[in-house]
Amino acid sequence: MNAARLTRGESMWVPRRDESYMGVMIDDLVTQGTLEPYRMFTSRAEYRLLLREDNADLRLTEKGRDLRLVDDIRWQAFCAKRETIADERQRLSEIWVTPGNELGRSLEALHGIRLGKESRALDLLKRPEMDYQKLLAVEGLSPGVDDPRVAEQVEIQVRYAGYLERQNEDIERRRRHDDMPIADDFDYSRVRGLSTEVSEKLNRTKPDTIGQASRIPGMTPAAISLLLVHLKKARKQVA
Repeated sequence: MNAARLTRGESMWVPRRDESYMGVMIDDLVTQGTLEPYRMFTSRAEYRLLLREDNADLRLTEKGRDLRLVDDIRWQAFCAKRETIADERQRLSEIWVTPGNELGRSLEALHGIRLGKESRALDLLKRPEMDYQKLLAVEGLSPGVDDPRVAEQVEIQVRYAGYLERQNEDIERRRRHDDMPIADDFDYSRVRGLSTEVSEKLNRTKPDTIGQASRIPGMTPAAISLLLVHLKKARKQVA
């Protein structure tokens, strides 16, 4: 893919650490190097809650489309699945189950769950004893979706919503500076305050972004702050 992009004069694409395990591996090897065979463990990925097998299409199909790797048939199937997931979540979020209404009585009779207060049908999926099929078995909550992959995503997205939101917020905070580019010919010796050791590591590794620089072994938050200040000043002078 990148060879084809090069022939068209386009920039190379490399997945980020929050997009795929391949992105984690590439970033590790570029920024940290290795003296032994590299082993891809899930523990190496700080965003492993997002890097799941079940959501690979949701993570990467849109990017693949932008890179012209996904044809129209596959793209339409993906869009239909994504839309169905959103529609089903919306449908269940608009249904309210209360202790005294028909849905509440049906829920208690079928599953033995007695509600103490009003709840959206969608939030019932957060209960450990409840899953999507059990929820649809409650009279008045069907019909749902037939595609088991869609049902799986609805259940996972609701059950782990709090964890996923916090991880996405963490990604956004880090991305504000992580994607800031560093020129290939950048001279780190010009950055006042950087130690000789840090300057040598940066000149040897030649990180493409602030994010890569921050993950070089021995790099300190203070050194990254100095780099950010220097890069921002350089940008203002160019502007």
